[in-house]
Amino acid sequence: MNSLPENYYQELEQIQAVDFVLVELTLYLDTHPDDVKAINQFNQYAQYSKQLKRAFEAQFGPLQQYGNSFSDANWGWGRLPWPWQV
Repeated sequence: MNSLPENYYQELEQIQAVDFVLVELTLYLDTHPDDVKAINQFNQYAQYSKQLKRAFEAQFGPLQQYGNSFSDANWGWGRLPWPWQV
């Protein structure tokens, strides 16, 4: 497997951290559905997660399959390791 640039790992870790926050906020909101502050935090992190993933995919290729990630004219699946392989 080819060596990946250091920022690949840094950006992937940042995506994982933000998505972890989203999981925790989801669990909290399941039991506190009227907490407007938490809902606002969730929406902010959801938007941030989309931005991070869009930037990552523009540089390294798709993160998700089944229409959740777009592909350019060069089909990118299989060129780089899957995120869970690093």
